[in-house]
Amino acid sequence: MNNKKEHSILIPTILVLIFAVLVFFMVSPGLKLHALETSPEFNTGYESNTVSAKVINMIEEGVTDLGGTVQNYQVFDVELVEGDFKGAVLTVDYGLRQILGGDEQIKEGDYILVTVGQRPDTGELRAFFTDFVRSRPIFYLFLLFVVISVLISGWKGVRSLLGIGFSLLIIVLYILPQILSGKDPVWVSISGAFVFLAVSQFLVYGWNLKTHSAVIGIFISLVITGLLSGYFVDFTRLTGYGDENALFLSQMSSQPINIKGLLLAGMLIGALGVLDDLVISQASAVFELHAANSSLTFGFLFKRAMNIGRDHAAATVNTLVLAYAGASLPMLLLFTISNQDPAMLINISFIAEEIVRTLVGSIGLFISIPVTTALASIFATRHQQYPWIRKYLGPDNQWHQTHHHH
Repeated sequence: MNNKKEHSILIPTILVLIFAVLVFFMVSPGLKLHALETSPEFNTGYESNTVSAKVINMIEEGVTDLGGTVQNYQVFDVELVEGDFKGAVLTVDYGLRQILGGDEQIKEGDYILVTVGQRPDTGELRAFFTDFVRSRPIFYLFLLFVVISVLISGWKGVRSLLGIGFSLLIIVLYILPQILSGKDPVWVSISGAFVFLAVSQFLVYGWNLKTHSAVIGIFISLVITGLLSGYFVDFTRLTGYGDENALFLSQMSSQPINIKGLLLAGMLIGALGVLDDLVISQASAVFELHAANSSLTFGFLFKRAMNIGRDHAAATVNTLVLAYAGASLPMLLLFTISNQDPAMLINISFIAEEIVRTLVGSIGLFISIPVTTALASIFATRHQQYPWIRKYLGPDNQWHQTHHHH
């Protein structure tokens, strides 16, 4: 019995060590890059920087007319609380020169972001209002999210939060630095996404056959989605410059960035959250059906779980389309006002990008359902015939002990 237990712990332990080494090598170039950016030698070429400042004294408030737009304005003194000029007191105006997005008022004691510039000839400091400091309310919202997540999901919620943290770590320290250094964004995204999704799945759902089938399903779906997006981006002649941020990025980066590849990487990462949800639901459905009746055949399990998958897929694609439509609402309104012909609009690059992104992502999701269902059905029906599967790959799922062999 002990020997069997040692075997079941040995494989996950070896894999955890391999993954840890792999992740270290993946993120170390990113860590070096971030260390370089925060060191004084790293010069962006701009003689201005954005820092937070505290409003210490209100000088003037009133109403101004900016080219027909009547709005409130404020002039006040701020004390810089960070950066090279920390402690300096500067005068800032809000709403005197720029049209404001809302009627938000600034009060004494507020913290705001200001862009500080120094005149090269006189050395005089000037500060301009940039935005509000929102870190505290965002932190409170995050705490509320953590508390509700843990209350509803228990330990699974804690593990899923660790998974989210790990995913963000891989995106910030591996995917982004690799793309910035000129590597192919598609394969960087596929490798990074696979690593963080695999780790998240094992972290949340444990070392068992259900998770193995979900992780293999994710990998196959990612590769197919990557190939499909590559083909259709070329076929539709998309350049990636439909988004104006891509234009700024290519101008500001010293390294040549593959903007078309960046578009593909965005398509892949956009479908990941939903892919994660779909594959684990399918694997779960298969193993729950098998736990209820362990004599079910591969064909029966596959057919029944696919019925669940079809319903889930239909709802998921709806979610994807609505998410993209919601994000593009201001743009859609703009086209409605200008009374453009919809048949002509689909040819405009940034609209075509969203259409291709939604369709390719949806195809990838559809493919993940039969792939994961087939893998889970094979694992569920074959693990009794081959003892080594259970020995090295863990139980069929968390219900294994209670539901097995009635």
